Amino acid sequence: MSDLTKALIEGAQGWGADLVGIAPIERFKDVAAENHPSTIFPECKSVIVLGRRITRGTLRGIEEGTQFDLYRQYGYQWLEDRFLSLLTFKVSELLEDNRWEAVPLFHLPTQIPPMGIPVRENQPAPNVLIDFDAAAVRAGLGEISYLRVFVSKEFGPRQRFQVILTDAELEGTEMVKEPICPADPRLAGLCPLDAIDASKEEVIEIAGKKMTVAAVDYKKCKTCKNGAFANRYYDAAPPDRLGALCTRSLVDYLDKHDHTTNKFKTPFRKRTPWIIKSESHTFLQEGSEIE
Repeated sequence: MSDLTKALIEGAQGWGADLVGIAPIERFKDVAAENHPSTIFPECKSVIVLGRRITRGTLRGIEEGTQFDLYRQYGYQWLEDRFLSLLTFKVSELLEDNRWEAVPLFHLPTQIPPMGIPVRENQPAPNVLIDFDAAAVRAGLGEISYLRVFVSKEFGPRQRFQVILTDAELEGTEMVKEPICPADPRLAGLCPLDAIDASKEEVIEIAGKKMTVAAVDYKKCKTCKNGAFANRYYDAAPPDRLGALCTRSLVDYLDKHDHTTNKFKTPFRKRTPWIIKSESHTFLQEGSEIE
């Protein structure tokens, strides 16, 4: 490992990063220009993905159905706007102190349409947006789970990311090879609104890593009253599901089946979950097992 790569990883961890991954730009060769890091920074050689955990207790108020704002702040808005942004800026400073340019990127949904006109021939219009979950896969931090939420080996779905593009040629992090979340059709039953359709699976491939995912009806997700939040940047983008019942149930499932390494003395789900659901749906109740 080069001195700069080591200093970057150690610096990021010292400033609070729970996850640090590096993807060489070659891992983005199959990405369209409209979402490619090199469209933003043509000299980009490395894509750095920085993650901070959503603490399990941040989900407690939603899990009990008694306090939603603590997740909205500590697990969503403040986590992105303050904690992650400060970390990203410090790592950017470290790179630029070493004479390499660093382009920090905030997590905006790729569904946001262009808000300008191309300024050069054959160049996408601004603003070019990167798929952060896919970037995290390319940087070796985890995978896209069966429910189409990113999961890491450390925290399952409990993290958020920001990205830095740099012209420094850093060593790439090895991509995750073994599955973290099983591609089990019964996991679709974790959604109380039947928004997850196991009959319409597909295999997605990111930088050679193949992952089986179920279809998700995001129109149904937007009607969810079980902890989902509207995307705060763009209404037409998929909602934030990291506090929703399906994802909280996935947190519980991955913990109970030892798929994650961030362990606790007590289980996440201590009571039968509250559910606001469609009349036709039967939820996978507490105590049921998916092997």
